[in-house]
Amino acid sequence: MSSRATPKVAVLLGGPSAEREVSLSSGRECAAALRDGGFDVIEVDAGRDLASKLQKIKPDVVFNALHGRWGEDGCVQGLLEWLNIPYTHSGVLASSLAMDKEKTKSAYRAAGLPIASSVIASRADIEARHVMAPPYVVKPYNEGSSVGVYIVREAANGPPTLAPELPEDLMVEAYVAGRELTCTVMGDKPLTVTDIVTDSWYDYHAKYAEGGSSHVVPANIPQEIFDACMDYSLRAHKLLGCRGISRTDFRWDDERGLEGLILLETNTQPGMTPTSLSPEQAQACGISFTELCRWLVEDASCNR
Repeated sequence: MSSRATPKVAVLLGGPSAEREVSLSSGRECAAALRDGGFDVIEVDAGRDLASKLQKIKPDVVFNALHGRWGEDGCVQGLLEWLNIPYTHSGVLASSLAMDKEKTKSAYRAAGLPIASSVIASRADIEARHVMAPPYVVKPYNEGSSVGVYIVREAANGPPTLAPELPEDLMVEAYVAGRELTCTVMGDKPLTVTDIVTDSWYDYHAKYAEGGSSHVVPANIPQEIFDACMDYSLRAHKLLGCRGISRTDFRWDDERGLEGLILLETNTQPGMTPTSLSPEQAQACGISFTELCRWLVEDASCNR
């Protein structure tokens, strides 16, 4: 970070991905917290002119509050490396790897971490037949925030009809019954575990709508499961090469004990909205939202 008295922080928000609205909310919250923390903050809506904007602004640090493609898949990280501007969260390789759910699962599998079986299939095949026995989940393998997720139940009469805007190739993953758990890693330390309570699936609405879900922090689960979530999250963070904060999501079938705990994915750009999980976990550990944002700025660097 620069030695100037009041560091200038450019908060990247918005962008062109399917998660633009979430990013706008995250970015505004982070910008407000950083201003409260004494930083000189400029909010930058990330478009195709991002490089020229940053060259004019000349920030000391970029706070990456983008979500989805281009913002958390290694693209903007590569641009910031090229411009030699220190930035928050994970670098090019970890961002790219974690954004691709199938490649992430390959890394998990090689490290002996528990995952659900899955295949990548064309939308034509998925709509023509059951590519695996129901129940299963159909979702993009390179988007976040549960965008475009379909659950095909065991009693389904046939395969799903998919929205036309979904990509040609999608992930089909065995459905894991049970509870939604998640754990944030900050630096090299897992914070705590949250039990996410919803009426059904933890979809886009449940994540971001007021009252869409409730969070039990820390999760009221057996210590063995709690400890496993903390351990697996840290192992995933290190395995993928994450920096700053990451959040790993789980499904847990409580009827199967430890064998029922499955890793779903690792998020390198966890949401930073009022209903988001990582700030809530930090708060439960005595770290305020402003302190969390400050720590991310102080942790920023290139060559991540």
